[in-house]
This record gives sequence, structure tokens and C-alpha cells, in this order.
Amino acid sequence: MVVKYVLLLGNKEVPEMKLTHGLAAVALSLTAFAAQAEVTGNAAVVSDYNWRGITQTSQDPALQAGIDYAHESGFYLGAWGSNVDFGDCCDENVEIDVYTGFRGGDAVTWDVGLVYYTYPGADDIDFPEIYVGLGWEWLSGKVTYSNDFGNSDESAFYYEANASYELPANFGLNAHVGYSDGDAIDLFYEDSYMDWSVGVTYDWSNFTFGLKYADGSDLSLLDGTPDDVNSSEGVAIFSISTSFPWSKE
Repeated sequence: MVVKYVLLLGNKEVPEMKLTHGLAAVALSLTAFAAQAEVTGNAAVVSDYNWRGITQTSQDPALQAGIDYAHESGFYLGAWGSNVDFGDCCDENVEIDVYTGFRGGDAVTWDVGLVYYTYPGADDIDFPEIYVGLGWEWLSGKVTYSNDFGNSDESAFYYEANASYELPANFGLNAHVGYSDGDAIDLFYEDSYMDWSVGVTYDWSNFTFGLKYADGSDLSLLDGTPDDVNSSEGVAIFSISTSFPWSKE
């Protein structure tokens, strides 16, 4: 069945042919936009999901995966997920982050965007963050801000510096240092705190193997919190990751 659409301007009909041409132009524009984009995926297994110096899985392993859409204009969006375990906190089992932004630059790169952390099926602990980042060669830095960190109605900042340096024979060296500050951090952890990590990676075929040591400030948590829940103790973390589509080489 063919449904005809008629567009009216005042009392004058616009020929259906013009509407068809307009829809065709939109379709061609969307096709051209999609042709200039790239969709990729990623997956990883880690011995501990450690985020900003604090375990998110009670020091247990995590299975993680994500999908990304990137356009040559610099626009991107994506989603990423992992299992989580905060003890008896919030009935959470899964974290799903959705994000979007723009990135660009040549010698000096830049990145601005928004990420929203969600925990389906859990108590209301979802929250947003915005970020601004700069990079140069193998160094990068980022400032992140949330006006409602952990759904606490309080704000938080996270400042980080990262280094990712390629070594011979498919090895790599990674280092990170971060600082968490703000009223929400004082509320949850009683004080601002620092975290850091250093590690090595090895690329083999389509996989990357990683080993790093993460540590930082010893945090004051709620009384009765088990040692393995929200632990900020130093930990060695092993990971295996890959990205899609796989290289044909």
C-alpha cells in the first residue's frame, strides 16, 4: 500500500514530488554521514575492576565490554558495561556507562564529553560527569566534574594525568596518577584522596595482556565495611583485552 503525503502552505499544495526529493536528500545525507563513521567494539577480563583507586567488584574478577561509534568530524558516542559488587549497598550487579563527546587535534589532541553512569536494577545511584582532556604524544591529562556524584546531591572533581609509552617487541608502559576532591568525596571518604598505578602491556595477535599495580591513599570508609568491599588497598591487576573488528593480518 502506498500512502501519499500532502504538504500545505496556506492554501497551496506543494507537489508530492518535492517531498519525495526532500526525503531522498535526507537519506543520502545520512548515508554519507554513516560512510564517514566507524563502529568498533571492545571486550576485557580483569582480575579486579579498580576505578580511581577503589575496587568496584570487591576485589573479584570482572567481565567488561563496550561499543563505540566515531565520526571523522570528531563526534563519538558509546556504551560500556561491567559487573560490579558494592557489598550490601544498593542491590547493584551491573554498571553500564553511556557517553558522548567530541575529540580532535593533531600534535595536541583535545577531548570534551559527557558520561552517565547507570546501575540497572539498583537503588538510585546513577550520576553524570562532564570532562575535558588534552593530550600530547604519549602524555594526557583530564579534568572531570560531577554536580551529583553518586547521586549524593554533592559535587566532585577528578584530576588525572596519564602516560602510555610504546616499548620494543610489542611491549608498552603505562602510568597514571589521579586526585579526587569535592564535597561528595568528603561525604563518602571523609577527605580528598590520591590514586596511582603503573603497569606493562604486551600485544599478541588481536589481544593485549596487561599487568599493573594500583594503589593510593588509604581511605576512611563506613564502619563495618568488609575489607574487600570498596577497598583502596594496593593491588596487582591482570587483564586480557581485545577490540573489534579484528585485524586480518
